[in-house]
Amino acid sequence: MKLLILITASYLLGSVPFGLIIARAHGKDLRLVGSGNIGATNVSRVLGRKWAWLCFVLDVLKGLIPMLVARHFITLPATSPKLALWLVVGCVAIFGHIFPIYLKFKGGKGVATSLGVVLGLWPYYTICGLVAFAVWILVVIIWRYVSLASITAAIVFPVCLTTAVAVVPDWRFDTLWPLFTVAILMPILVILRHRANIKRLIEGTESKVLKK
Repeated sequence: MKLLILITASYLLGSVPFGLIIARAHGKDLRLVGSGNIGATNVSRVLGRKWAWLCFVLDVLKGLIPMLVARHFITLPATSPKLALWLVVGCVAIFGHIFPIYLKFKGGKGVATSLGVVLGLWPYYTICGLVAFAVWILVVIIWRYVSLASITAAIVFPVCLTTAVAVVPDWRFDTLWPLFTVAILMPILVILRHRANIKRLIEGTESKVLKK
């Protein structure tokens, strides 16, 4: 019953379209302007960076809060099942962002919410997530494509986790296998959600950010 409540609450929180709410407060429907996406990148195009950062932080919290709550309430002696249950709660928040019940299951790409889930699983995901986020920032600064940065960071994340397990003595695959499973699935989901962006990148028509 406790797990069911956590999963339900995580999905409902993940479904909250903060980008759409922020845009509506300014008299705009985010789905009808810019790229039509409800995430922070489109908020930046429509309302500016200040509101985009607010949307980004709120979307990150949608993934971070369920993870922190799950870690507080789900305490099991076995490490692998405990990690798996934590990740289930967190991943449901990502699912809620991508398929929100409040918007007829048509949501965003889930990158910021995924970052929140990653940051909430210390130390395994958090360290690798910060490395991936640093790569994301670097790609945005150099090439100014948020979509390219998101795809690159998503690929870097499981590579970083694999490297860490190979280097850190206490990080063992037989204990951390749930983390590897999700770390592989998340990049696949991110790439699938960016199919249209990938096509525009190839065609050279993808919109850039950080313009003067």
